[in-house]
Amino acid sequence: MSQILATLNTVTADPHWHTLADAVPDVTPEMPKDVDKPVQSLLNWTAGLGLAAAVLGGLLGWAAVAVGHNSERAALAARGKQAILWSLFGAGGIGVTAALVTTFYNMGQ
Repeated sequence: MSQILATLNTVTADPHWHTLADAVPDVTPEMPKDVDKPVQSLLNWTAGLGLAAAVLGGLLGWAAVAVGHNSERAALAARGKQAILWSLFGAGGIGVTAALVTTFYNMGQ
């Protein structure tokens, strides 16, 4: 630990350490227009297919619950309930991820 403190002391004691920040040019990050359209369509398709899979999983889960309860198969009903919960978590995760990607993308503009 003392080696880390000694190194930090040496770095901060140097009168020229602040010039390291001046070496970075003034750049505004921007996504190239050639990349913007394919990336946007890839994100849209991924989110759309993921949400479709989550809806299908939820519907199949409800079907498994219905069949499991009517045929007195408790294990099938329990697996259906798990499928419903995982579908909800998946759809929520896709929604949160899409919101985060959109937020950070709009911050860069």
